[in-house]
Amino acid sequence: MTPRTRWTRQQLLVAFGLYCRIPFGRLHQGNPDIIRCAEAISRSPSALAMKLSNIAGIDPAITSTGRIGLPNASEADRNMWDEMHVDWDRFVAESHKALDDFGLAPELEQGQEAINPDLSLRGGEDLMVQTTMRRGQDFFRSAVLSAYDYRCCITGLSIPTLLFASHIIPWTHNVATRLNPRNGLLLSALHDRAFDRGLIALDDDLTLLVSQAIADDAFFSTAVASDKGKPIRRPEKFPPDPSFLAYHREHIFQK
Repeated sequence: MTPRTRWTRQQLLVAFGLYCRIPFGRLHQGNPDIIRCAEAISRSPSALAMKLSNIAGIDPAITSTGRIGLPNASEADRNMWDEMHVDWDRFVAESHKALDDFGLAPELEQGQEAINPDLSLRGGEDLMVQTTMRRGQDFFRSAVLSAYDYRCCITGLSIPTLLFASHIIPWTHNVATRLNPRNGLLLSALHDRAFDRGLIALDDDLTLLVSQAIADDAFFSTAVASDKGKPIRRPEKFPPDPSFLAYHREHIFQK
């Protein structure tokens, strides 16, 4: 029997980055992204798909709902899972470097539309800083899109150009939470702006709260306020951190 080849750290960085970007239901060897990445890192599509399923097997958001990944995660897999959650900025930077090294970054970044305009870059910033920030934004958006399977968690809207990866704790309020997918919600353009301005929020049970600040607008009442008290569509992975939701209710939401 031919011994299995140990996964290198660079290969694992690609696999974990891919896990963040692909919805749980698409972690199969026929997925074009998995095929391209597998070829680039010198693994078979089936081997990469199996690795992604191993990662799903240690993801509490997957296992707690009864969905099953593969139970064969290695110690290296578990260590990288912990690394990723301890320092998202470092993970994203290293993952993108691995993608660069394998010639994959441009392919995986194509089609990432509708970057949140509030995160636009200032012209005076250093090119390297701009690139790092842009890639961080791209990762965050991709991970949130993947977590919510490309649908607004309130309305179910599935048009990518009208969807925004909204930060629960605003981008400018806490550097440490900027790239954490658990600090994200996938919202329509309208609901993104309402959330950002504190006109809506989420309770700990993920039901919608609506501000009393706007009470006499018929469109707002129909398009937004009518969903008050309803639960959002729960994400497949990276569920909102309750402490982030509490921060938003305390510091952003207009009660």
